[in-house]
Amino acid sequence: MADQASAKVKEGWLGPGRSDGKIIPLPPADDGMHIDLGKKGMYEWWYFDAYLEGGYIIVAFFYASNPNPGTAGKTGVELTLIRPDGRKTQKFTEYPRSEFKASAEKADVKIGRNYLKSDWTGTLPVYEIHLEEEGIGFDLTYASQVNGWKPGSGDSNFAGMGYFSWVVPIPRAAVQGTIRDGEKVIPVKGVGYHDHNWLNFPFQRIIEYWMWGRVYSENFTVSYAFIQCNRSVHRHAIKVLMLAKNENVILSTGEYGLEKRNLEYSPAAGHSYPRELVFSIPGKFEMDMKVQKVLEQVNMLDNFGAALRFVAKTILRMKPGYFRLLSNFNLKVNQDDVICEEKGTALHEIVAFKPIE
Repeated sequence: MADQASAKVKEGWLGPGRSDGKIIPLPPADDGMHIDLGKKGMYEWWYFDAYLEGGYIIVAFFYASNPNPGTAGKTGVELTLIRPDGRKTQKFTEYPRSEFKASAEKADVKIGRNYLKSDWTGTLPVYEIHLEEEGIGFDLTYASQVNGWKPGSGDSNFAGMGYFSWVVPIPRAAVQGTIRDGEKVIPVKGVGYHDHNWLNFPFQRIIEYWMWGRVYSENFTVSYAFIQCNRSVHRHAIKVLMLAKNENVILSTGEYGLEKRNLEYSPAAGHSYPRELVFSIPGKFEMDMKVQKVLEQVNMLDNFGAALRFVAKTILRMKPGYFRLLSNFNLKVNQDDVICEEKGTALHEIVAFKPIE
């Protein structure tokens, strides 16, 4: 099966095999603008999240072109605020292309009054984000604690069907600033993450489901993705995993095992999700994650208008579901025959167009 898939899917690993023997520093331009907004069917966005002391979680998107069904191709920003009691506010705000500006040299984006800035003059970059829409606002500084990373070239190519690119300029950051919730302005600090994606095809054309997450322990940072493709590319699975010790990336690979255990069906999302994930790289790395709380479980069709929802369900046969999960993890790392074991909690996510197996 893997040999069949290799004719259809070309991943960007530098080698040997599906790994990076040499890890190349991430240049600022990798977080700059990449697509031509004048071309139809191209998508690009900058993503940020933060898990904050006191129990607040924030998620922010700067969309040059939104890839999601229902808002595909639209420029804008999206803000999500999850409060300590679980109440969530989520809002996508569209802007005309004339109010979008972005640099190709580094992360420097402006969408209406919202902006993203980056400073790469230090050893590790520092980012600033400002977003404010309809009673929700984020003014946050992300001081990176881990070197930026991408899996090989960062690109996956699907024959003549399209390409997908993913870079992680900030695998882990110390976050501080304020969030606004209605009339309340709340000082916050915590841990955050930032990645950047661009592609030229609708997700559902090739991808069945996509799981990704970031794991932070005292000394280690893990970022991973598992992308299950459909029959058009022989159900090839794209796997990427980064392991950093302190600020240094020490492992970049797609050669890991993953077990998805204890699937549980969510009526709200219309899909099942694994309550346990077990990652393994023999002799190097082991990690298990067990879900403690489902923070979000959403049928993405609920975000569509009635007409578009009808077309998606009956004609396109789409059934998109989304999960944001909070898990406990146990991590074991073997570096130069020194074994370290650490534990903690982690946020991870799933988007599913087809059932997870």
